[in-house]
Formats: sequence, C-alpha cells, structure tokens
Amino acid sequence: METTTAQSTPPVPPSPRGPKKPRKQAVLEVLGKTRLSPRLLRVRIGGEQYSHLRRSTQADAYVKLLIADPASGLQPPYDLDALREDTPELLPARRTYTVRHWDDEAQSLDLDVVLHGHGDDSGTAARWADEAQPGDRIALMGAGGGYTPEGSASSHLLIGDHAALPAIAASLESMDPEATGLVLLHLDEEEDLLELTRPAGVELRWVIGPRERLLEAVTALDLSAGTGLQVFCHAERALTKQLRRVLVADAGIPRDQISISAYWALGRIEDQFQAEKREAIGKIDE
Repeated sequence: METTTAQSTPPVPPSPRGPKKPRKQAVLEVLGKTRLSPRLLRVRIGGEQYSHLRRSTQADAYVKLLIADPASGLQPPYDLDALREDTPELLPARRTYTVRHWDDEAQSLDLDVVLHGHGDDSGTAARWADEAQPGDRIALMGAGGGYTPEGSASSHLLIGDHAALPAIAASLESMDPEATGLVLLHLDEEEDLLELTRPAGVELRWVIGPRERLLEAVTALDLSAGTGLQVFCHAERALTKQLRRVLVADAGIPRDQISISAYWALGRIEDQFQAEKREAIGKIDE
C-alpha cells in the first residue's frame, strides 16, 4: 500500500502590527448639570484621566459613553474582553455623544443629552444623564469626528434634528465671523428653542413639528448654485436617506462637499443601529 507523508503547513507569520490593543478608557466624574431646555440636559464631566481621551479638534467631535447597568455592580474601567467572553449580558451599553465644549485647562467636557420618555422608556443614556449626580464616575472612549466648517467654503448649509443640535451649535461657533449660510434645525416642540451663537451672515431657521417638515424645508431650497457649498446633514436614518437624495441626486451637490450620516434610527437602540450600518438598511449612500 502506498503511503504518503503528511506535510505540515508552515506557520503563518505574526502580523507586523501585533494584536489589536483595547481602546483606552477615560474614567471621569460628573461635575455638574444644567437644564438647557425641557428636553436638553448638559452634563459636565472631567477629571485626571481627561488626557486619556484622544482630543479631537473637529467641530463634530464625539465620545462613546460606557454605561453599565447599576444592578450589575460593575465599576469603571471595564475589562470589556473578559465581559464579552464570560458574561456578555453584563457588557456596558455604548452610547455616542457629541462633545459640546472642551475645556483643556479645566480638564472637562460638556455633553448635551436629549431627554425623551420617562423611566424605563427614557433610554439608557438619557436615564443616566437625568439621574447622574456630582461625583458619579463614567467611562468614555474616543474622541472621533470628521467635520469642521472650512474657511474656503463659499457658503454653509447645516441640516439636523435635536440629536444633531450640539454638533451644529459647536460648528457655528467654530466658523469664520464672515461666514455665510443657512441652518435648518428640527425640533418636536417649540419650547426647546435655544439661542445659538453664529456669524451674522448665517441664517437660523427652526423647523417645528413632524420631522417630515425638515425634508420639506430642504426640498424647497434653491440649491442650484452649489459650487463651493459645504453641507452638514445629520438626522434620523430614514429621513437622512431622503435628504441625501435631495442634496446629491436631485441638487447634484458633489458628495465630497457633504458630511452626511444618520445619528440615530427610529425604533432602534444604538447597539442595533450601529450593527445595521454594515447592512443595506443602514447605508445612507446608494
């Protein structure tokens, strides 16, 4: 009987980058809270580990909060790999929030959190923010970001809803004083209107009521002179897809002049929303 000698497969050389390092967590403390409107709460957090955050200079800089169920008994920082392996049901929820203000000198940052619902219906992050007390510890990762108003832009168009209000407010404050443009901001209720600092040449229009009115307001704009126009457009996912068609397919604004993505999706918690970004339902660009 003929025999063959098994040949061993040569070992795969290790990746030159080595194993992926876990993201560093910054464990900060709640320093205070300010109610900006009936449905918008500002939470100031800070502490010695502020420097652990990758400080972003983008106007739409964001961080991810790690919020553990109080009943779990977990305290930050979290060993996410061990939890994922042994007790995935205890993994802290991740929630993404725009940094409204950075204060490097005071080693603190402000997060503006939209409050919606009551009790268990309010959402993980909204409930955390509403119940947070000075001295409470919270773990964060980040920061990310990808948009800042360009001084070379001929004009600016910023479109968003309540969730995008902090990013739009921060963007307006970062603009050149001579900048021109238009902001369309949707709110469910007029009582949540805020005074926003902005260049004199940038008009602010509030769109109050059903979110479909934001699409109507954008559709009614004359966008034929889109050369040099820089656009920031972030809202609920289904609405953002419709806005993308108006801006790109209909108005013909070059895609590289537009910062556009969904900040949230109706009927989805963030874990589902983030996972669906890899699927057809979660894609904004067609």
